[in-house]
Amino acid sequence: MPNAKVLSAKQAVVAELTEKIQKATAGVIVDYKGITVEEDTALRKECRENGVDYAVVKNTMLRFAFNNTGLNELDDLLNGTTSLALSEDVVAPARIMSDYAKKLTDKFEIKGGFMDGKPVDLDTIKSLASIPALPILQAQVLGTMLAPITALAVVLKQIAEKDGEPAAEAAAE
Repeated sequence: MPNAKVLSAKQAVVAELTEKIQKATAGVIVDYKGITVEEDTALRKECRENGVDYAVVKNTMLRFAFNNTGLNELDDLLNGTTSLALSEDVVAPARIMSDYAKKLTDKFEIKGGFMDGKPVDLDTIKSLASIPALPILQAQVLGTMLAPITALAVVLKQIAEKDGEPAAEAAAE
């Protein structure tokens, strides 16, 4: 039987983990067995840059936190080495973890995850990972919005140069 001090410390960790899971919009559970320190450091750096909270977590504590948040269905995934990536951005943890799973096929495996308080399967995580990052999506939308305006400007310039006169000379007359 653990002493009261150790037990209270573990309860505090579970409470903090429960709070993080409740605040997160999405999370991905990963088996990180066999990655090197350099690979782990690069992964943690990318997670920090994208606002993803990544941590290695004991299965027992994560099981208690999942039970506190109603994610009991994920208990079966909690075996072996486990890490958890949490974020308020739905796409970021799935994209980052999927990228690393592709790079490190034999060392890094996605076990499962959750989104909006509900467990999701691997297919959902893979489809989320295929969505581009937010800045890329914004650039694509702006490009789509600017395309008609650009086409109009090109047509107007061609009309102005129709007689073989440059647009500047036509405007001067």
